Amino acid sequence: MKVRLGYYPPYHSKYNPIERCWGRLEEHWNGDILNSVYKAIEWAKTMTWKGIKPIVHYCQKIYENGIKLTEKEMEPYENRIVRSLLLPKWDITIEPLIG
Repeated sequence: MKVRLGYYPPYHSKYNPIERCWGRLEEHWNGDILNSVYKAIEWAKTMTWKGIKPIVHYCQKIYENGIKLTEKEMEPYENRIVRSLLLPKWDITIEPLIG
């Protein structure tokens, strides 16, 4: 199955669905002071959108910033990446490994 990644350029939050979700969440808690992780998670669990409640959990994994692959390390992946002609930086399709 192909995977298509559409990146949103910086400062274009109106096109990014997760940014719209954060806006709805801010409206939902209506200025209440979220002074603990527990309280923020519990508030998020009470939110609904079109009758659907979110699945909320606390993730403690630390993701490192600034990790980059060298061109040599990227070679096996570049062969599977198809970049859009119009927006090569923002729109890519990744072909699966066959076999």
